[in-house]
Amino acid sequence: MAKRRLVTRREFMKAAGLGVVAAGVAPTIFIPRYAHGASKELKILVWSHFVPRFDKEWYDTFAKQWGEANGINVTVDHIGLAEIPSRTAAEVSAGQGHDLIEWIAPPSQFEPSVLDLSDVVKEAEKRYGKQHPLCRRSSYNPNTKKFYCFCPGWTIDPGSYRKSLWEKAGKKGGPEVWEDLITFGGKIKKEQGIQLGIGLSQELDSNMAARALLWSYDTSIQDAKENVVLNNPKTVEATAYMARLFKESMVPEVFAWSAVSNNQALIAGRASYILNSISAYRSAQKEVPEIAKDIFFTPALKGPRGTGFSSEHVIYSYLVPKKAKNIENAKKFLLNLVGNYDQAMYYSELYNSPAFFDAPIPSGSRGYAPVNGARKLRDLHNAWFSNDPFALPDEEKGKLAVLKDAEKWSTNIGHPGPANPAEGEVFATFVLPNMLANAARGMKPETAVEQAELLTKTIFAKWRKKKMIGGKA
Repeated sequence: MAKRRLVTRREFMKAAGLGVVAAGVAPTIFIPRYAHGASKELKILVWSHFVPRFDKEWYDTFAKQWGEANGINVTVDHIGLAEIPSRTAAEVSAGQGHDLIEWIAPPSQFEPSVLDLSDVVKEAEKRYGKQHPLCRRSSYNPNTKKFYCFCPGWTIDPGSYRKSLWEKAGKKGGPEVWEDLITFGGKIKKEQGIQLGIGLSQELDSNMAARALLWSYDTSIQDAKENVVLNNPKTVEATAYMARLFKESMVPEVFAWSAVSNNQALIAGRASYILNSISAYRSAQKEVPEIAKDIFFTPALKGPRGTGFSSEHVIYSYLVPKKAKNIENAKKFLLNLVGNYDQAMYYSELYNSPAFFDAPIPSGSRGYAPVNGARKLRDLHNAWFSNDPFALPDEEKGKLAVLKDAEKWSTNIGHPGPANPAEGEVFATFVLPNMLANAARGMKPETAVEQAELLTKTIFAKWRKKKMIGGKA
């Protein structure tokens, strides 16, 4: 593959320099103007956000205004998140398509086919402060020393529970440990006829839940040095737990779960607890307010030895295919996106959290009520979670305060190691949800774990042979 001309640091800094604020549009979007070069296009492919107003009221307008300010024709295409992997593979194979493709999980398995975005990360950190470690570990391969994607933000993955149901069952504050889902969640199912909503299917939320369970049981797919450690007594213990949980607290529909199933179940009043972002709650506020008022949140549940970890629910991961036609425009757009992430937070109704917490808030009208004393994104993050600007008029405004310290109990895919290409493929092929589902259907936990280990080791061996991950054969 022919190498593209490398842009010098001086050229990059000049092109990505500070500029002016676009005028005449509310809310104000901070848009640096760049010297118009030969490239006049930028094609972006993103998923359809779970909070509809994000796309309709902000992102598409932001992209359009940025393009108009810089003489670039920006095209934004939205697709369902389940279509992203196949669409990416098709465009990479064809060598044509979009210049920027947004994933919501680390696309590490595509590292050989995408650009190293180290220069974008370096410039972003110079402007906005250090990138959050969770986002860095989700986009950087320490073996190749490449950033295979750029992460401007992430989404917290708390537990959401119906307070009235749990109060009636004798657990007023909702579940605190995984065993509570059997003790009290099982009681709710038997006495109140309402199940838990944790998926055992080949979809995003089931993948995240499986990892949260393993981490909280002090086990994982790999260790910090990228050695496969899946088959061990603690994984068997966690897998056996899931079989018990299904029997006591769930129903067979979780085997056919899709990415919206737990949202729909909670909103319809058919789930006492789900693992999801706050999107389900936001939807309930609009569709069934009485249900929304009854929804409260928990941090990561703790396992039998007191450990509690949750996966980030979404990690916004922008990749640039090697054969993209408008590479420099793509890089400039990403930097400006970080510079406007206060609005990404607001117009996602706090679904999006920033990867650069120390980024300053641009001056001018921002489309939301001023927050006294807020100078950086972290100030907004904490203020809005303490006093939810989107709470219903007669609803408790501090329900989201439990999420302010989510950084302490959230971690990356691949924990305690990086989100390397092998972890990306394990995630994409749903090895862990299948393992737990097999046990829930009656397979011996030891056998389910052995099968998952065999698949995992095969995947790791393939990527280790390509010298793209660490660890031992």
